[in-house]
Amino acid sequence: MMTISSFDRRRFMGCAISALALFARAPAKAAARFEVVRTEQEWRRRLGPQRFAVLRQAGTERPGSSPLNREKRRGTFACAGCGLPLFSSAAKFDSGTGWPSFYRALTNAVVTKSDRSMLAPRTEVLCRRCGGHLGHVFNDGPKPTGLRYCMNGLALNFRPA
Repeated sequence: MMTISSFDRRRFMGCAISALALFARAPAKAAARFEVVRTEQEWRRRLGPQRFAVLRQAGTERPGSSPLNREKRRGTFACAGCGLPLFSSAAKFDSGTGWPSFYRALTNAVVTKSDRSMLAPRTEVLCRRCGGHLGHVFNDGPKPTGLRYCMNGLALNFRPA
């Protein structure tokens, strides 16, 4: 009977974790073509530093920092980059995560792609028109969809009905 020493297990786990980290940092595939295209300088000027960091560099705002968490009026949440309507206030819910959350996007408003920037794979949500990073979608939301679109408030503008 063969046994594996704890040293071999540690070495194996170290190699496995290193391999996962390298895999997670693999460069993304070439971006899809979007209707709204601007240079980096145009996006910076248009968005300002905080929104640029979220929408164009896939940043994340601090949880609980967005006033949109408390937005309860009827209306539409649109992309802060290009103005495309993305979510109805009727699909908004309090997820307790600190970010505006929705259980459904408007039809033809968002696209998703695999995000391996962390050790666990996630699904990134982008504006369909400009490709702006909005946040991520998870399978732990409420009925009827079971989805939780966890969005950065800086990526959105609210338009009251």
